[in-house]
Amino acid sequence: MNEQRVALITGSGTGVGRACALRFAKLGFGVVVNYSRSEAEAIETAAEVEHLGGKALVHQCDVSDDQAVTEMVGVIQRTFGRLDILINNAATTNFIPHEKLADLTESMWDRMWAVNVKGAFFTTRAASELLQQSDQGAVVNIASVAGITGSGSSIAYCATKGALITMTKSMARVLAPKVTVNAVCPGPIDSRWIREGNPDWDLNEMVADYPIPKASSPDEIADAVVYFATGNRMATGQVLSVDGGQTL
Repeated sequence: MNEQRVALITGSGTGVGRACALRFAKLGFGVVVNYSRSEAEAIETAAEVEHLGGKALVHQCDVSDDQAVTEMVGVIQRTFGRLDILINNAATTNFIPHEKLADLTESMWDRMWAVNVKGAFFTTRAASELLQQSDQGAVVNIASVAGITGSGSSIAYCATKGALITMTKSMARVLAPKVTVNAVCPGPIDSRWIREGNPDWDLNEMVADYPIPKASSPDEIADAVVYFATGNRMATGQVLSVDGGQTL
């Protein structure tokens, strides 16, 4: 078996996913850079991973496609012979004011549910056998404080992130004791996700009354991800908000 540990990060072409990919590369991991549409960004992330000394595999896969996810894990097994860490980071949303109920369409609901919840389940299920073979298998789900507070880009997004938090606890029981499963819940992140998703949102205004009045950087979210992935092996089924105190 390849002695280099391997991490799969879904949606790792940009933002938090990219920050995690580079952090794991610095820790000596091989990194699977998964993307759905951001091919150029994924290739750039992989080049940075390799510059840091890690082996990179770029793989296009929409995580809502169960068969495609299974095929991706098969490619990982053939390429690396192992998988130690899974970061379920891929997500999607629509920026719909909560009071505009009629604007939140069924197709929006279906797409968010397919990627944010089913995608994380499909990927964890497909990866579970390889993760069980690792001596330090770990899954980290990137949820959101929206799943705790019910306030976020849309009602559907909040609901999917709440479901992901619940699924984290269920999967922690299922995959124990060999594999830990935890969730990180970011608050507002200074990234393309918000700035392009809804240019009308003022990040500084959004966080002005938080105890720590600033938006997180992708690297600050990666700090928590790496802790759960490589740190305390007694932490499982846990949900950590990284939000500047928003949820206090």
